[in-house]
Amino acid sequence: MLQFILRRVLMAIPTMLVISIVSFALIQLPPGDFLTSYAATLAQQGDTIPPEQLEALREAYGLGQPLYVQYFKWMRGIFRGDFGRSLEWGMPVQDLIWERLALTVVLSGATFLFVWTLAIPLGIFSATHQYSIPDYIFTFFGFLGLGIPNFMLALVLMWVGFAYFGQEVGGLFSPDYKNAPWTMARVWDMIKHLWIPMIVLGTAGTAGLIRTMRANTLDEINQPYVETARAKGLTERQVIWKYPVRVALNPFVSTAGWALPELVSGSTIVAVVLSLPTVGPLLLRALLSQDMYLAGAIILLISILTIIGTLISDILLAWLDPRIRYE
Repeated sequence: MLQFILRRVLMAIPTMLVISIVSFALIQLPPGDFLTSYAATLAQQGDTIPPEQLEALREAYGLGQPLYVQYFKWMRGIFRGDFGRSLEWGMPVQDLIWERLALTVVLSGATFLFVWTLAIPLGIFSATHQYSIPDYIFTFFGFLGLGIPNFMLALVLMWVGFAYFGQEVGGLFSPDYKNAPWTMARVWDMIKHLWIPMIVLGTAGTAGLIRTMRANTLDEINQPYVETARAKGLTERQVIWKYPVRVALNPFVSTAGWALPELVSGSTIVAVVLSLPTVGPLLLRALLSQDMYLAGAIILLISILTIIGTLISDILLAWLDPRIRYE
């Protein structure tokens, strides 16, 4: 087990290096740079920027240097805790992203727990009560959850919350706590606003994982080892939860590390609709404006968190299914 963990950790180190190169390359792919986009925006507004001033800004931000020089300067700053300066916002990148990234992780964790808490027991119940009325009901709502776009569900819940409960459900904080320092009162206010984005973002995932858990459990409960366990006198609850469920959980554990990137990439529209202060809308704005240091830092940090999540998934998967350690 220890060798398995060490091997996975050693594999994660070069992966992070490759991801840093890919992250920097991705933000350089669009033609031009931030200053080109900035000059074009000014031209659309009927204003201009002198070419000499544009060139001076390009040199000041290091945009006139070769790409490999820009990359190494960027990485050297990151190792010192400096992610560069946002070209659009005119402030250090770390001042923009840390709180948003923390809120994204909190929302991702809450959504993750919500999905697992519902999907695992409902999927097991559907498998052990195949073709029963509850099974058909869960199947119906599963397809419904997969078919409804998240942003539409967000709009419906916002209307319900405002029309019937008189609650402003946009954002993660009340107006009084939006820019307040962190206190227990602000944490509690965030928890009270967390349920709508958690339900919206978790609906499709819950619906899909119920079907996955049902299918995997059905594949296992008819295996010979389950009949052997029954023959030994174990109760039906022990037979189901000790053997088939443990094997059926493999896809859940193996994909746990993808929760954060799925939240960021798949919920940007939801975050815009609900006015969520997460990194998704900030990343979208940085990509549109070609704010290279801000976009690169967000992509890099999300990728690193994904690697860490995948590493934890591998360790949990090896603990859950010892056969994986020897493959």
